[in-house]
Amino acid sequence: MQKWLRRIRGAVGLGLTWAAAWGGVGTLVMLGFLLRTGSRPDAPFPIMFAAAGFVAGLIFSGVLGLVEGRRRFDEMSLPRFAAWGAAGGFLLSATFVLAVSLAGDPAFLWNLVFLGPVFAVAGAGSAAGSLALARRGRDREILETTADPTAVRLPHGETRKVLRNGE
Repeated sequence: MQKWLRRIRGAVGLGLTWAAAWGGVGTLVMLGFLLRTGSRPDAPFPIMFAAAGFVAGLIFSGVLGLVEGRRRFDEMSLPRFAAWGAAGGFLLSATFVLAVSLAGDPAFLWNLVFLGPVFAVAGAGSAAGSLALARRGRDREILETTADPTAVRLPHGETRKVLRNGE
C-alpha cells in the first residue's frame, strides 16, 4: 500500500510541476494576445494550459510507470525520457481530439495532425526538464550528505574516469 501511495504522490507532484510550467506558457500566450490586440482575451489561457499540463503530467507518469517499471531516474537517458514525454503528450492530444470532435468528422484527423506534434513537443520538453530538475536535486542532495565526493555511487553504466598528468 505504501508503494502505491508513493507512486500516486509522485504522479500528482509531477502533474503539478507540469501544470506550473504550462500555466507559465499560458500566461505568455495571454500577454502576447494582450500586446497584439490591446484587449484582454476571454479565454483564461493560464488556467487552461495549467489544466492540460496537469493531465499531461499524470499521463506521462502513468506511461513511464508502465514502460520503465522499476528504473530510477539516474538509470534513464535524457532522450529516452523525452521520447516517453512526447508519447504522453501525443496520447493527451489524441484523447482531447477524440473527446472534442466526433470520430466521423473529417476535421478529426486534421485536428490530430495539428495538435499531436504540438503536445508531443510540449511533453518532450516537460519530461526533459523534469529529469533535469530531478537530477539536479539528487546531485545537490548527494553533495550535502556526503563529506567524501569519491564515496558517491555512480549511476548504472557509468565508470569512474581517472585523470593523470593534468589531462
